[in-house]
Amino acid sequence: MPNRARRSAALAVVALLAVVAIIALDAPGATAQRDERAVAITVGDEHACALLDSGAIECWGDNFYGQTDVPSGAFRAVDTGGDSTCGLRPSGAVECWGPTYDDQANAPSGTFSAVSAGGRYYACGLRSSGVAECWGSDHFGKLDAPGGAFRAVSTGGDSTCGLRPSGAVECWGDYRRGQADAPSGSFSAVSAGGDHTCGLRTSGAIECWGYNDYGQSDAPSGSFSAVSAGGLHTCGLRLSGAVECWGWNFYGQTDAPGGSFSAVSAGGDRTCGLRENGAIECWGDNDYGQTDAPSGTFSAVSAGDWHTCGLRPSGAIECWGDNDYGQSNAPNGAFSAVSAGGLYTCGLRPSGAVECWEWNYYGQTDTPGGSFSAVSAGWSHTCGLRASGAVECWGLIRYGPEDATDAPSGSFSAVSAGGDHTCGLRTSGAVECWGSNGSGRADAPGGSFSAVSAGGGHTCGLRTSGAVECWGLNAYGRTDAPSGVFSAVSAGGSYTCGLRPSGAVECWGYIDSVTEVPTWLRIGGLPSTGAGGMLDRGGALPVKVITLALLCASMVLWMLCALAQHRPDRG
Repeated sequence: MPNRARRSAALAVVALLAVVAIIALDAPGATAQRDERAVAITVGDEHACALLDSGAIECWGDNFYGQTDVPSGAFRAVDTGGDSTCGLRPSGAVECWGPTYDDQANAPSGTFSAVSAGGRYYACGLRSSGVAECWGSDHFGKLDAPGGAFRAVSTGGDSTCGLRPSGAVECWGDYRRGQADAPSGSFSAVSAGGDHTCGLRTSGAIECWGYNDYGQSDAPSGSFSAVSAGGLHTCGLRLSGAVECWGWNFYGQTDAPGGSFSAVSAGGDRTCGLRENGAIECWGDNDYGQTDAPSGTFSAVSAGDWHTCGLRPSGAIECWGDNDYGQSNAPNGAFSAVSAGGLYTCGLRPSGAVECWEWNYYGQTDTPGGSFSAVSAGWSHTCGLRASGAVECWGLIRYGPEDATDAPSGSFSAVSAGGDHTCGLRTSGAVECWGSNGSGRADAPGGSFSAVSAGGGHTCGLRTSGAVECWGLNAYGRTDAPSGVFSAVSAGGSYTCGLRPSGAVECWGYIDSVTEVPTWLRIGGLPSTGAGGMLDRGGALPVKVITLALLCASMVLWMLCALAQHRPDRG
């Protein structure tokens, strides 16, 4: 190639690299922001949020009301409520997001110095003057803040407590369990929980009042630097940085891990702590672990209401999640198919016999004799596919006016029993559903499918292309199927699981991911200046690093081309 042509090609490469670099620098959602540190943590009933050192807010967990859909821009404080979130802008404006049925997300205009969204269907803020102002539901007079100045405010279940500049605590709202009967004396902080309140004395001692059936108000002795009252439990931060919790521990929400923390936040049934390196660690309710699929490969997966079962290539059934009724205790031996129902499970033996186990209140595990080619366990009814293609159902016969067991005549190649509806796959590939049609769960789209799965309030089908398409109730994103190819799909009560061709299981929907902190926040890492460091939390190089590398490569090529301009052409 002549030198002139080589120089032209090099210049083209330079231009391309420069364009790519500019695009990368301007790309929205660049992962460079993922190297930020969390500087504050707050836990609501089913979601949690972290304030990052850049002023951005990162939220995770339940998003049914949009409470984790953080608006763009910077904040200087954040607080999570039952199912809403409020942030304080640097300007002093309060912005809330989540449900609006009681106007709890409709913050008044003007400037505030603090905000608390921890209450049931309401929130309170402190004006710059120190005056408390509340909005949302006004049950028990919880919006009627007393006059005068406060230096802190905390909203609880149905009561609010404010800290006066003198250190006195004054509460208003629901008094029925004594949660608003603040003791006298001086405090440095106050935290209102579900129906109890805790204050941090200036001496460092914690004193609690109100509901105490689970010991949530029995604070241990000694000194603390912070306190956070949750639904039925309380956590304090020792001067050493250790977290100590007490009260209801059904979900392990008081089993604080060892080591040092810089902040702690107690939510409904779980707790999150902020490590000194910016990492977040949570413990407590993760529901039943029904989405925590074991490692290894499966040939099929079935999502029940609160448990999931997979079929190993050997034919063994392995289940995980809720096992209160023994629905996860699969019998020994080989199966050719498995179906996880509400509180029971059914498997198909290689002989064609159907075997079901555990909860049988409606006779849903009383399988008829004979041979089947498929079986599907719903919430309270079960359906099987005979070799002839006919569908036969048993268990709870009728859900109100609709009958989910009244299968239409004709031939099917597959059947799936849901919570209160059933869907069958015709031999033509069309999906036909019957029973309850709430939220359109029985309104199957047209076109061809290779499989169908009816869940609690939604249905998912596997297109012949391998894509998953879901319809019906979309609470928690259970119908928001990820893109790409699947080999199987199973719709559960509030979530869905799909089987990738590789044998990996992928789930979406309600997984109570409050305790499943985003990886980059869970890992922590090197301090950041707010503009982002050089390494991404997830272990990948961020966009900044890639962009700088491209720019450097562009400059090197440009210099080489410039030098070549001074050399005589020999071609």
